[in-house]
Amino acid sequence: MTLTRTLAGITLAAGILALAPLATATAAEATAAKSWGPYYAAGSKAKVSGSLTAAAKSDRSRPAPYVKVTGKVTSLNRKASTCGWALFRVSYFDAANKPHLAYRNYRTCSYGGKKTFAFTMKNVGEVELKVCSEGKATKPSLTCQYAGSWKTLYAYYQ
Repeated sequence: MTLTRTLAGITLAAGILALAPLATATAAEATAAKSWGPYYAAGSKAKVSGSLTAAAKSDRSRPAPYVKVTGKVTSLNRKASTCGWALFRVSYFDAANKPHLAYRNYRTCSYGGKKTFAFTMKNVGEVELKVCSEGKATKPSLTCQYAGSWKTLYAYYQ
């Protein structure tokens, strides 16, 4: 009987050890940073690239518990009065599961200068990006925000 218990214990331990790397690899893949870009503004006057990390989730129909976006925006225009912009539009859900939009804007106005950025948001449904190059201002113009299309970096249903 002692031999049977010992063999059962060894078999159980071997099974756990065999499955442990699989579980660890799956969790690591789900939270691994995914590179995106480079994306360019019209006329290649600004460039943005970076990475996005989405938290693992058990239900694909739910938004990510959190998403972290990091990257750099570079102005490729030699005019000091023109800036390169990275605009992010993030859809997220509140505690009542009601959707909202949040915007994050980053700019650099020096030729070849890189502005690094990072932000994290919770309960994220989608992250979109738009790259613009336009005159120096405190915020992006309406043309920059609404003309053209947004590039999807993350969608919870994909």
